[in-house]
Amino acid sequence: MTGVAARPPARGPVRDRGATRIADRVVAKIAAQAAREGAGPTPAGGSRPHASVVVHRDVARVAVSLELDYPSDIGRRCGAVRGRVRTRVEELVGMEVHEVTVHVERLHSALTRQGASRGRLS
Repeated sequence: MTGVAARPPARGPVRDRGATRIADRVVAKIAAQAAREGAGPTPAGGSRPHASVVVHRDVARVAVSLELDYPSDIGRRCGAVRGRVRTRVEELVGMEVHEVTVHVERLHSALTRQGASRGRLS
């Protein structure tokens, strides 16, 4: 009986085999760090930016919440945050970012901080 030995299936390059799954919380952490970089220093008494993401396949939608000093150019700073978040997520994770929504949660002014130190509530 002449038999032909079965050949193992052809395999492509290693880089083409398998899958990579990056958890949403990892993408959110990267987005929050990028928002910190884009927004500049956290206001005295303020919270650091945080982010949430929705990932569908290789597309991310990001929502960032942050606090800013008053007065400041809110539009410019939010634009810088959007750009930095989009760039860093695309570079580090390899996902397209279709949307970055920035929520300014609070403005911190020097007057508010002075009033708080005297026991007033703002």
